Amino acid sequence: MTSGPAGRAPDHVTLRQILDYDEDGILRLLLAPAGQDAAVLGVIIGDEGAARPHGGRIVLAAGLPPGPEAAPATVREAARRGAAAVVLRESEVAPVPEDALAAAEECGIALLARAAWADWGDTIALLRSATAFAEAGRGDRTADSAEGGGLPALAAATARSCRGSITVEDTQFRVLAHSATGPDADGVRRSTILGGRVPDRRVAELRRSGLLRALWTSQDVIHRAADGDSPERLVVAVRSGGEMLGSLWAAADGQRLSPDAAQVLRRAATLAVPHLLRHRLRESGTVRREAYALRGLLHGNGDRRAHLWSLGLPADAPCAVVVAVRGRTEGPRADRTLEALAIQATASRPTGRVLREEDQVAVLLPVGDDGGRRDAPALARELDALAAGIPDAAPVWIGVGETVRSGLEASLSYEKALLVVRALREREVRGRDPRPVRHAGPGDVGPTIDALRMLDAVRPVWESGDGPVHELIRADLATGGDLVRTLAAYLETAGDIPEAARRLVLHPNTLRYRLRRVRERFDLDLDDPDTRLVLALAVRLTGVV
Repeated sequence: MTSGPAGRAPDHVTLRQILDYDEDGILRLLLAPAGQDAAVLGVIIGDEGAARPHGGRIVLAAGLPPGPEAAPATVREAARRGAAAVVLRESEVAPVPEDALAAAEECGIALLARAAWADWGDTIALLRSATAFAEAGRGDRTADSAEGGGLPALAAATARSCRGSITVEDTQFRVLAHSATGPDADGVRRSTILGGRVPDRRVAELRRSGLLRALWTSQDVIHRAADGDSPERLVVAVRSGGEMLGSLWAAADGQRLSPDAAQVLRRAATLAVPHLLRHRLRESGTVRREAYALRGLLHGNGDRRAHLWSLGLPADAPCAVVVAVRGRTEGPRADRTLEALAIQATASRPTGRVLREEDQVAVLLPVGDDGGRRDAPALARELDALAAGIPDAAPVWIGVGETVRSGLEASLSYEKALLVVRALREREVRGRDPRPVRHAGPGDVGPTIDALRMLDAVRPVWESGDGPVHELIRADLATGGDLVRTLAAYLETAGDIPEAARRLVLHPNTLRYRLRRVRERFDLDLDDPDTRLVLALAVRLTGVV
C-alpha cells in the first residue's frame, strides 16, 4: 500500500516535520545522512513487489524474515529503489542491528526505529496525521488566525468568522475545544462545556431525531433550525477520507450566524482534520503505551521505574495483582466474559491498571484504597460473582497475588496470582472441593501452591529418568490411563481400597485386581515408601488426574 499527498499539497512534507509532529515518540531517528529536510512523498508497507516505486517514500519494514541479514538487506534494497527512509522495529531485547545502521550510513538513507510499545498501525497513523497537518491549507483568514494555536485557536477563529459559538467534539461526544461562551449561550452548550462531553440525554435526543444518522452519513453542513430555547445550529462532520473523526458545531448565541457560516464551517472541518488525527493518535498511543508498560511490569521486562512512570504510579506504593483466567472455551462468549470483567475492574477501581490479554485479565491494584474496603480480595469476589452471573459464560478462575511493597515488585504478585489460579484449577479437576471454588488468595490454597512448585522443580528430574515407574506410566497412558487413575485414587486415600473404589466407581475387587497387575507386570512394590513417593509424583506429573 502506498499513500501520498491528497488535495493541495505543500511544497513538500519533510522528515523533520514528521518527527516534530510525533509528540508521543512513536519513531526514533537513528541517523539521517542526507539531513532531515528531504521530501517525504508517501509510505510503503513491507515488500510490495519490484514494480512498486520507492522514490521519496518511507519504507516500513514490516514482516521481516528471520535472520540477522534481513534488516541490512531491507535497508540496502530500499536505498537502491530511492526510498527516503526505512523504519525498523525495535524492542528492549532486540535493538536495531548495528549492521543495519552501517548499511543505512553506507547507502545514505535515513533510518528510524519504531517504539517497542507501538505497532505498524500506530506508525501509519502518525505518518498520515503528520502529512495531513502539513497539507492543511494556508492563506485564508481562518487558517491564518488558527495557525500555531491548535484546536482552541481554530475554534476561536471559526467563531469570529461565522459569528457563532463553536464546539469541536470527537466521535465519543467529548469536547476537544470550544470558543468562548457568551452570556446568551443556551443550557445545552453550557452543560456540554462544563461536563467536557455532550450530556447523555442530549445524545439520546439527537439520535431519536435522526440528526446523528444524518451527521455520520452526510458530507456537507447540516442545518438545525432554532427550537424554543435551543438556538439555530450548524454541524459538519470532520472526515479523513471516508473515516469520521469528529464534528464541529456552530450555535447562534444571541445573534444570527453569518451568511457564509456554512462555508466557514466546511473550511474549519478541513483544517480540523490533522488536529483530530493527532488527538486520536495520542489517545490510542497512550492506551498502547500503558498496556506495554503494564505488561512489562507484570512480566518483569524492561525498566520497571519507567513502566511505573508511564502508568502514572508511584514507585513506593504497595500493590497486589488480581488475575482472571478463562478456561479453554472457544468462540465469542469467552471473549465477552473477559471483556465484561475488564470493564468491571476498570469502572470499579479507577486507581488500578487493567491489562486485557488473550485468555486473561490482569489488574494491578494499589493497596489501601478507601480504607481497605476495596482491596484485591474484594475485587476478586466481585469478578467471580460477575462471571458466575453471565449466562453461558466461559469458566473463569481468579487468583489474588501477595501484596508487595511497591510496583517494582509487581511481577512477584503476578506470578503468585497465576499460581493461585493453577491451584484452583488443579483442585477442581481433582475434586478436592465439594463445590468448585473459582477465586482465592495465596493463603487459601497454600499447600496446593507448594505442591505445584515442588512438581515444577521435580519435572526435569522425572523426564530425564527411566525405570519401571516410567515404563508403567508410558504403557498405561498409551492404552487409556486406567492404571494411572487407579493408582492416583489408591495413593490419595492412603491405601484405603473401599474409599478408592468408591471414588473410581469400581467394585473393590476390580481395584484389587488392577493393583495386582501393577505389582506383577511392572514388578513394583506398592508397600515400599520410596516407590509410593515416586508413583505419587509421576501420577501427578501426567496431568491425567
